[in-house]
Amino acid sequence: MNDAMNMHGVMAPPAPDAAVNNHHMMMHMTFFWGKNAEILFSGWPGYNNIGMYVFALFVVFLLAFFVEWLSHSNYIKESANHVTAGLIQTALYGIRIGLAYLVMLSVMSFNGGIFLAAISGHTLGFLVFGSRVFKKSPLTAYAKASDLPSMPCNC
Repeated sequence: MNDAMNMHGVMAPPAPDAAVNNHHMMMHMTFFWGKNAEILFSGWPGYNNIGMYVFALFVVFLLAFFVEWLSHSNYIKESANHVTAGLIQTALYGIRIGLAYLVMLSVMSFNGGIFLAAISGHTLGFLVFGSRVFKKSPLTAYAKASDLPSMPCNC
């Protein structure tokens, strides 16, 4: 009988390879605090590396900030060709949704610091680009607020 099968014909789980995996990373299903997290990529930001963890916090903050920038951008002129404007708008939408999904996947690491970095990036991005704090004139009812439609998930 095959070594990997038990007497009922069911495959046995593979034995852990201690030579390949020298540390044990656990997938958290609740929020936790600490620098030992995997965010977006296997092995990133690194195990027991505070500098890379801080860099990961900064990257997630910037991703969320750029989502807000794209959500409130208004770079397409009203006189632009409809086809060109539509292609630019579609490209910007694709970039924005891609960045938003990266932020969402980062938050799914369940790391409290990453969660706070994402919320802070969205919040500061909205303050700078979406609120009236830095607007020279108030928006009127007929003014175009953004090139892109609002995000249905508000992320």
